[in-house]
Amino acid sequence: MSENTANRIFNTVNVILIVIAMVLCLAPFIHIISISLSSNRAIGSGEVSFFPKEITWEAYGKVFGDGSMIRSLLYTIWLTVLSTVLSMVMTIMAAYPLAKSSLRGRKWFMMVIVVTMFFSGGIIPEYILIKNLHLLDSTWGLILPGLISPFYMIILITFFRGIPESLEEAADIDGSTQIGTLIRIILPLSLPVMATLSLFYAVGRWNGFQDALMYITKPELYPLQLKLYQMIQQNQITELMQNEGIGAVHVLPESLKAASVIFSTLPILLVYPWLQRYFISGVMVGAVKG
Repeated sequence: MSENTANRIFNTVNVILIVIAMVLCLAPFIHIISISLSSNRAIGSGEVSFFPKEITWEAYGKVFGDGSMIRSLLYTIWLTVLSTVLSMVMTIMAAYPLAKSSLRGRKWFMMVIVVTMFFSGGIIPEYILIKNLHLLDSTWGLILPGLISPFYMIILITFFRGIPESLEEAADIDGSTQIGTLIRIILPLSLPVMATLSLFYAVGRWNGFQDALMYITKPELYPLQLKLYQMIQQNQITELMQNEGIGAVHVLPESLKAASVIFSTLPILLVYPWLQRYFISGVMVGAVKG
């Protein structure tokens, strides 16, 4: 077998595997979209798979017409933006000095940080701490506990170490301060990894609901994921009551639940294309330089 033939076979197998992986990843999402656009009759009779039946926009009309859903969406966008900005600022402020070999006690600081990746106090001590700090039912209770990810900080430290020291030395000769060097030289060179970590922080905050489930009781502070979780949970309870014959209950249509899932997923998906060109390069450079 010639080398060209082997390469063609290898490339063909790779393409087939990638297509299969793509279909497996997209299939659940396409199925949810089809359900959200189908009539309740078609859904109930099991006719909906990958293509919607009896297309209707009624479910989306109800979702966008629900004031509480819109309020949760706007609050979640604001919460995600604020949390991502603060997380990146704190991560940069921690990673930049730790990337310098001249920092005294750097290895000790790194050891303490790494330990937190493997050991934690647990959910109950964390809840008690948040309660004692008077952060329950507040936005800061959702931001401060997860403000910095040690793993993301280590990625940024690795990237900073790969930047030639001669650039900083030249800036020092020109009279630049450490903050000035960081803002004018280091950060512009770190745009790929910063965009990647920002996306990671944003997705993590957007999809988070466990902390809101534990710390938030005010409806006006419900993030979108918690709103969706409670809606589905409430529907499961009403379905159980209906099956047990306990009174007249209203079961949420499957199309409305599917539309709510799409409603809560689509905004964060729209962010990815803007950061895609930085994503792969940021991950790879931050992972292998050092």
